[in-house]
Amino acid sequence: MAQTVEISAIGQPTKEILRFFPKQGEWTEADYFRLPEINQIVELSEGRLIITPSPTEQHQRISAKMFSLIWNYALSNNVGDVRYSPLDVKLYEGVVREPDIIFMSNEHRDRIADTYWGVPDLVVEILSEGTARIDREEKYLEYQQAGVLEYWIVDPFNQSIEVYSLKNGVYELFGKWGAGEIAKSKLLDGFEVNIDDVII
Repeated sequence: MAQTVEISAIGQPTKEILRFFPKQGEWTEADYFRLPEINQIVELSEGRLIITPSPTEQHQRISAKMFSLIWNYALSNNVGDVRYSPLDVKLYEGVVREPDIIFMSNEHRDRIADTYWGVPDLVVEILSEGTARIDREEKYLEYQQAGVLEYWIVDPFNQSIEVYSLKNGVYELFGKWGAGEIAKSKLLDGFEVNIDDVII
């Protein structure tokens, strides 16, 4: 005879439900993709679920401007597709991230699946207080290892944009631009971003 378990009393935390999920460090890609859809950014790395805080107004404003610029460039030049978070991006086995903005060239359209994207050609991350270290360290290394050709870090705190280009499997700083300057892409010929228009 099956035994019923009362999850919790009304108004009490449902901690018992955690028994049905893997422990941190033991999450697999299959576990991750079985998660229900929620209104929260959740990523997978090294067997851990990473839940990031909701973006700020400043973050969303910068994201909207950056997305619009890349979208218009891609559309005008017919070079690929652009998306924004939340969208699962499988970098390699066991690592699924949700970059702020991603670009996939026409050449790599076969990496686009219905439920997630494979390795994009270009990634943009907009720093926030809760994600700056992860974006500069963990994601930097993961994007590099996955073979993301270009990585943009938009830094609202220092009002700057850094562009890293992949060369022989290692990121090199292509350029860093601040207030009053124009950031440029090495990968997307002719794509430029006026720092003042996006961050200031």
